[in-house]
Amino acid sequence: MRIARFSSGDEVGFGLVDTDVDSGEEYVSRLSGHPLLGRIQLTGERAKLDDVRLLSPVLPSKVICIGKNYAEHVAEMADTTGPATEEPVVFLKPSTAVVGPNDPVFHPKVSERVDYEGELALVVGRLGREVPPERAGELIFGYTCANDVTARDLQRKDKQWTRAKGFDSFCPLGPWIETGLTLEEASDLRITTTVDGEVRQDDRTSNLIHPLAELVSYVSSFMTLVPGDVILTGTPAGVGPVRPGQRVTVAIERIGELANTITTRED
Repeated sequence: MRIARFSSGDEVGFGLVDTDVDSGEEYVSRLSGHPLLGRIQLTGERAKLDDVRLLSPVLPSKVICIGKNYAEHVAEMADTTGPATEEPVVFLKPSTAVVGPNDPVFHPKVSERVDYEGELALVVGRLGREVPPERAGELIFGYTCANDVTARDLQRKDKQWTRAKGFDSFCPLGPWIETGLTLEEASDLRITTTVDGEVRQDDRTSNLIHPLAELVSYVSSFMTLVPGDVILTGTPAGVGPVRPGQRVTVAIERIGELANTITTRED
């Protein structure tokens, strides 16, 4: 199932995205309640997907990010982030960094280089602490696309990553949560990132240094995971700068596409 969070008029809610078998048009069917907190029930309300605004599919209490998790990316970033590490590199993004599909990503005035980083994101659906790898799949509600936007010059300057990765709008998520994949299936998906239609990143999640089950287990060994938490699993090689006006699209097979335009903030 594809579960989206959307707005229509003044109302915000969750919906089930599907395709009409006769017309081929995509629709969103409104759900009652919160899908992460109870059973999924349809209300009977339905709208064309083009007539609603898709929002970030989840408002996470925390966004847990994994760095240096593709070997070729480790090599391309060695001058900034150093060599590969035995254990996963973990950092956090604030919830205020989260935006949804088609929302603008703001290029900070204090940065001269902002990079895209396309990633597979896991959405946690159950409370978990010290979860063994073989039970990691039980915690995952679904999967979505993410862009770990980074002010690269500030990352180099600060020698740590909080400011560089924590600006408002630096964590686009979407377009929805795909719940129909097993952990094994999600562990071998093609992920691409394009800038204005030009492919910049192209890899598979099977090439992760630390696989998905290991990441869930490792993170839960030192922090409790709660429903709605999001884990970004790392970005492939090919990261690079974007400038205002350019459009970045992260596409993951069997999940969807997340597109955002880089812009400057008028203030």
